[in-house]
Amino acid sequence: MVAEALTNTARHAAAATARVELRREADDLRVVVEDDGRGMPETPVPGLGVASMRARARELGGDLTIGAGAGGAGTRVEARLPLHTRDQLEPTEEVRA
Repeated sequence: MVAEALTNTARHAAAATARVELRREADDLRVVVEDDGRGMPETPVPGLGVASMRARARELGGDLTIGAGAGGAGTRVEARLPLHTRDQLEPTEEVRA
C-alpha cells in the first residue's frame, strides 16, 4: 500500500515532498502517506492501484481512506490495519499449489 501510494504521488501529484508515517494505536497499525502535491481531482476515477490498496486493507481486516492532506492541500492515504497474527485471519479464498 505504501509503495502504491508513493507511486501515485510520483506519477500524478507534482509534489515536492511526501511523508510516510507508521504508528501503533492500541491493536492497530496506522499507515499514512501524505504529499503536498496538487491533490485529488474533483471527480476522481479510481484506478487499479487504488482498488488493490482498498482490497488489501479489507483482506487484512482493516480499511483505507483517501482524501485531502493537511490544510486541504495534497493527498492523504491512510490505512488502519489490525495487528493480529496470520493464523488468526480467516482465509478469503482457497489457494492451490
